[in-house]
Amino acid sequence: MTQTFTPRVFSGIQPSGGLTLGNYLGAIKRFVDMQDDGHFETVYCMVDLHAITVWQNPENLRRNTRELCAGFIAAGIDPEKSILFNQSQVPEHAQLAWIFNCVARMGWMKRMTQWKDKAGKNSENASLGLFGYPALMAADILIYHATHVPVGEDQKQHLELTRDIAAKFNNDFGIEFFPITEPVIEGVATRVMSLRDGLKKMSKSDPSDMSRLNMTDDADAIVKKIKKAKTDSDPLPDHLEGLDGRPEARNLVNIYAALNDATTQSVIDEFSGQLFGGFKPKLAELAVEKLAPISSEMSRLMEDTSEIDKILIRGAERGRELAAPILQKTYDIVGMLR
Repeated sequence: MTQTFTPRVFSGIQPSGGLTLGNYLGAIKRFVDMQDDGHFETVYCMVDLHAITVWQNPENLRRNTRELCAGFIAAGIDPEKSILFNQSQVPEHAQLAWIFNCVARMGWMKRMTQWKDKAGKNSENASLGLFGYPALMAADILIYHATHVPVGEDQKQHLELTRDIAAKFNNDFGIEFFPITEPVIEGVATRVMSLRDGLKKMSKSDPSDMSRLNMTDDADAIVKKIKKAKTDSDPLPDHLEGLDGRPEARNLVNIYAALNDATTQSVIDEFSGQLFGGFKPKLAELAVEKLAPISSEMSRLMEDTSEIDKILIRGAERGRELAAPILQKTYDIVGMLR
């Protein structure tokens, strides 16, 4: 008998500090859209267990977790519509991850490009947690029987591994228990690039603060950074192919389109022939309109974090209501006594 699964979305972000425009356009804005779509149950998480695969200052981790939660809420995640919590408060994530450690294969893990990139030549000194990160990510998703996961291109390989783990578990035990989760990769700005280098992803770890828009930036900072964003001297083209070989130009057009819920072609149609001296003020105006209210609400929430803590505790309770029965059934399938 084929099992049917409730349409359910899971996704998470590491609370490693400094939400950027890339996090918002590539992830959180899409989380809100899927929440408000009405077709899915939505489960969103601050993945603090993933964050400690590299060392974190404990006080910073606590603050960053709360700030990330504030960012989710300020951007439109409703804790009544979505389940919102931090990962470590739902122990079923780590418990299922151990089962998946025993399902996944070393060869699978070694092929993960993020492992190669993050461990580099120093892999002997990297943490076991960093190596096993994808098994925990699979557990994050499958402990809720999530059917869909919005992911960026850089996480697509990990989701493919999640699918492999689910398929191998189902095959090993002869039962269709875990769904083969579908990736949701869409939108014109799923990968937002640096304001200083259109070939590099926008990152909170970039030493230059001018390379990114932080979700805590006020209106003046947003305008200043967009004004100084790297561009070229050519006008905007009248067709998308005209952006080929112009990474900074393409990045700013993509950002405008994503903030305005428009297509890149419609942006080209509107601004064709204009120089960036005319386009940047329009982009800055739009960015302030969309981002400044989020920054303001994040600031308000962080003034008294007791509200955030209550939301996270309630979210964890709701998360466990879904996760605990799935873990217990997993234990039954594996043969654990309880």
